[in-house]
Amino acid sequence: MYCLPADEHIRQLLQQVKTIAVVGLSDKTHRDSYRVAKYMQEHGYRIIPVNPRLKTILGEESYPDLLSIPEPVDIINVFRRSELVPPVVSDALHLNPKAIWLQLGIMNEEAADIADKAGISIIMDKCIKVEHARLLGNCGILPL
Repeated sequence: MYCLPADEHIRQLLQQVKTIAVVGLSDKTHRDSYRVAKYMQEHGYRIIPVNPRLKTILGEESYPDLLSIPEPVDIINVFRRSELVPPVVSDALHLNPKAIWLQLGIMNEEAADIADKAGISIIMDKCIKVEHARLLGNCGILPL
């Protein structure tokens, strides 16, 4: 059964990683996937888009699927419906990421089992942008 990682684990993960593949990244600026990826890019992370319909997003080459990515990836960030996640997680295993991150509202126990059996951390039903701002940013609090 899935257990949400502690804040300290998430903080350390976000401090250590550099590359995030975003499955389902849209080029539409009003979409959550775009806004989240842009925020993470603006905070120093390299974004690798995964979208079979687009050539580039946020100035980065887009790949049709995870199996096509030719370089190491630290986090696989998923913007797909919950029922579509298990094959994405299975494909992610070949990249051996430090974590698979399912965005807010996305949960799948089968996917969690696949990641767990491979020894890969999985975070479900949390927004990576919100967690980054909460754990590493100033959350909009102005200094005194």
